[in-house]
Amino acid sequence: MKFPGSVLASVFLFVAETTTALYLSSTYRSAGDGMWQALTLLFSLLPCALVQLTLLFVHRDFSRDRPLVLLLHLLQLGPLFRCFEVFCIYCQSNHVEEPYVSIIKKRQMPRNGLSEEIEREVGQAEGKLFTHRSAFSRASVIQAFLGSAPQLTLQLYISTLQRKVTITRGFFMVLSLLSIVYGALRCNILAIKIKYDEYLVKVKPLAYVCIFLWRSFEIATRVVVLVLFTSVLKAWVVMIILINFLSFFFYPWILFWCSGSPFPENIEKALSRVGTTIVLCFLTFLYAGINMFCWSAVQLKINNPDLISKSQNWYQLLVYYMLRFVENAFLLLMWYLYKTDIYMYVCAPLLILQLLIGYCTAILFMLVFYQFFHPCKKLFSTSVSEGLQEWLRCVCCDCRRQKSCESVGKADLRSPADIDETPSSSKISSMPSEILNPNEFCSI
Repeated sequence: MKFPGSVLASVFLFVAETTTALYLSSTYRSAGDGMWQALTLLFSLLPCALVQLTLLFVHRDFSRDRPLVLLLHLLQLGPLFRCFEVFCIYCQSNHVEEPYVSIIKKRQMPRNGLSEEIEREVGQAEGKLFTHRSAFSRASVIQAFLGSAPQLTLQLYISTLQRKVTITRGFFMVLSLLSIVYGALRCNILAIKIKYDEYLVKVKPLAYVCIFLWRSFEIATRVVVLVLFTSVLKAWVVMIILINFLSFFFYPWILFWCSGSPFPENIEKALSRVGTTIVLCFLTFLYAGINMFCWSAVQLKINNPDLISKSQNWYQLLVYYMLRFVENAFLLLMWYLYKTDIYMYVCAPLLILQLLIGYCTAILFMLVFYQFFHPCKKLFSTSVSEGLQEWLRCVCCDCRRQKSCESVGKADLRSPADIDETPSSSKISSMPSEILNPNEFCSI
């Protein structure tokens, strides 16, 4: 049975980040910074409450008679109790033989074009551990993008205004960045397991390293860009955030309304129509929060029973990173034009170049992951390299077609007298260009 390391990592980040946030807020109170204290507590306690609700919802404890568990979650001790429960199950599973097991069928990754189906026995203890891992994965994503991401942005903004980074604040920012990167990593793993649910998926260590580097560069550069822009144009940052957030929040709902599908009723049997609406709104809220800082890796699809699109849409991935790169470049340009005396000793052009190169490095690690380390790359219809070659071929074809059309247009604009004065050798040499049409240039 697999060691529940992901549960331990989630609980460690949860406890460490919450404890550091409470201590840092007390230092703000001692210094008389009431606003920084309030915002630090808000971005710490709000995700804590959402994590407790997520664990209760996944384990369906609302409909069960477990008052002690509800009390522990009310005291914000739910993750610690769940972690203790996980390790009790893990330790007992090695000594107790289970009388009842379930048999699941999974397909192996294709080899030489063939995919074999294998059967695997799953005991009750392993099933419980799977539920706990799933619950903590979702809780880590919520903590990362509804708590750690705004918290990191806030603390970096405070450090920029005060022109110093204390030891506590620096440690807290490192914890927040690790929490966000870990949450993004869990998003990638969840997306892979949901999209390829019928296959036996094994993620190699190098894949984890590649995802970690990809997400680290992407999130770090995004947060720094937002902080730089906020420090010089505070009024406009609200508009930027609202445009980003509302676009991703309403996008799944617009697709759902355009599809004409009935309202989903199979999310949870115990939920009413109002409860289902609240859950869907929360999911779209989380989806928008993730895409504010990085690519979500999953596409929310409300009219799907799993609520997740299982198709690999390369077009959306390309459009997202192109638009995000343009947006980051625009925000950095605005910061450069309106920067204040705070950045007197900062080489602005070099900083802009470093941030843009950092974002391009994130894209490079993403391409490396999809090309070499994706556990289901054999199921892709086209690889990343093939897609880039096809795109370059289309670009070259369009350029040749445009040049040929321009040459034909210039030939039509020539007067008959000029044509008569043209030597016969030039007439002969121009015949092939008249015979070949633009479509034939694409096949050359």
